[in-house]
Amino acid sequence: MQQRVMGRTGLEVSILGLGGFHMLEISAAEVAAITNKYLDAGGNYIETAAEYGDGESERKFGPVISKRRSDCVLATKCHVRESAEATRYFGRSLKNLQTDDVDILFMHHVQSMDELDRILSPSDGAIKSAEAACAAGKTRFIGISNHGHPEVLVEALERYPFDVIMTNFNYYDRFNFSLIEDKLVPMALDRGCGIVGMKALGDGFLWRSTANAFRYAWSLPIHTMAAGMNTLEYLEMDLALAENFKPMTAQEKEQWVLKAPELNTYVCRQCDKCLPCPEDVDIPGIFALEGLFDRQMWDGVIRNPADGWLRNSLRFWFGNQNRAKSSYGGLTVQADACTACGDCDPRCPYDLSIVDKLRRAHQKLTSEDALY
Repeated sequence: MQQRVMGRTGLEVSILGLGGFHMLEISAAEVAAITNKYLDAGGNYIETAAEYGDGESERKFGPVISKRRSDCVLATKCHVRESAEATRYFGRSLKNLQTDDVDILFMHHVQSMDELDRILSPSDGAIKSAEAACAAGKTRFIGISNHGHPEVLVEALERYPFDVIMTNFNYYDRFNFSLIEDKLVPMALDRGCGIVGMKALGDGFLWRSTANAFRYAWSLPIHTMAAGMNTLEYLEMDLALAENFKPMTAQEKEQWVLKAPELNTYVCRQCDKCLPCPEDVDIPGIFALEGLFDRQMWDGVIRNPADGWLRNSLRFWFGNQNRAKSSYGGLTVQADACTACGDCDPRCPYDLSIVDKLRRAHQKLTSEDALY
């Protein structure tokens, strides 16, 4: 399996990582079987978190880690924000994992600027605990993870020399959180940060396109993609994809985002070819706010119950509705300024019905209806 050097850390990690969240759904014996098979196949990045089942995921990994610590790059995550509590949780993590040290300790799930402020507090922020763990040899590097709020990670890298970042990378959310690929990744690479990916399948939304989803993610300049492989079948499938991985060319990426079934003729690809608008409506900007609001998942199409349930479960996964509405409320020209002249529709290479989509976006971003 291909390995990549994780920035200035010098750690060599396999492109397929083993994530710990979904280990909550299976027995300790099954976790051991999957972990051993993963390591035997050449995988070497294992990540979990103190918050996963209140330490349950760590405890399930522990018996394997105790015997094979030298075979893996090991990461865990701390979800609390104050130093004393972080020290307590990290001590418990080491005990659960049956090891004296980890390679990366992440500040976990940092979703707001307020949380970042608390972590980086010079008096009692959790970063002080992480720095003490580094000094004591209990972790080699300090990371930070985030879900669907890339501007927080951009700010984090501006304010602290984190060694590793972790966030979501997939071809669907590429067009909902464009800051990740457009700004965060270049910024992290410029600083020599390691980049750990997650959610290659968009929280399961891209399950019909697994091969292309992983291929797209691995073609980005990330170092490893953590996946929740909680069956031997899933593990074997993902291992085969990793072992046969060939990067997507720019042309292949372009062709895939043109025809990907999940993007279809509703998700805006942010190409700007719909502009200019005679009414000065920032069409791509409004669709970006729609993506922030609900990942552009509510498109008015009636689907079978399973597909409808999945979309409805995932559309507000990152909880950005209020932020999207607030940003939309600050626009001088909103979508309702559209006169339906139709100039934009023929210019869209993805066959979006832009006039209809603007109407729907405006409804989402202004309505008090729970549906939106």
